[in-house]
Amino acid sequence: MALHPNGVHHLALSTTDIKAQIEFFTDVLGGELKALYWMHGVANTFHGFVELSPDCYIAFVQHPGNTDRRELGVTHAGTAAGPMPGGTMQHLALNVDSVDELLALRDRIRSRGIVALGPIDHGMCVSLYFAGPEGLCLEIATGGGIDERAWIDPEVVALAGITADDLARFVAPPAFDRPSTPLPQPTPDPTKPNLGYPPGVYEKVAALPDEAFWNSVENQPPVKL
Repeated sequence: MALHPNGVHHLALSTTDIKAQIEFFTDVLGGELKALYWMHGVANTFHGFVELSPDCYIAFVQHPGNTDRRELGVTHAGTAAGPMPGGTMQHLALNVDSVDELLALRDRIRSRGIVALGPIDHGMCVSLYFAGPEGLCLEIATGGGIDERAWIDPEVVALAGITADDLARFVAPPAFDRPSTPLPQPTPDPTKPNLGYPPGVYEKVAALPDEAFWNSVENQPPVKL
């Protein structure tokens, strides 16, 4: 089996009102609150997890520095077709297993007084669209097993600057053979993606041994069972 992530463990959303987000994702969408605690290693910050499945969660981070700024095209897309800066969340699509489940969830959303547009048959999936707290643009979708032969458009491939060799590699990524000994941490390279630590701090953090991270934050639940 090819080595790649097998789903989304959690998507973390910034919030200024974690209660409102939890209310929405539990009452409107039926998820279950599974965790709400002080975020590990981050001062004065709430962290919450709503379960969609036992290995997939929507998470929320209420940091004291979060703002309620909302500007279309800058901080929020507004719709699934709206522009956004690169690297930000344009919209969040949540999965269900059938059109019948999609329709049932559409009715649940509408029963809470929220407009749910759709479903729309996209060919590769069926979906509906609605809004969440703090300007979230949300989607519910069903359908999978996409046939790349039908859904990779040669015109778009060319316009994106993707060569035939690129495309072959993208469709069938090369296998990765894990080495017998762990690879050493590379030195941070400014030409590659890097986490947003202050200058100088990132280099020091990256130089730490892997073992230093294992118990680097509080990992016990806030309530003792």
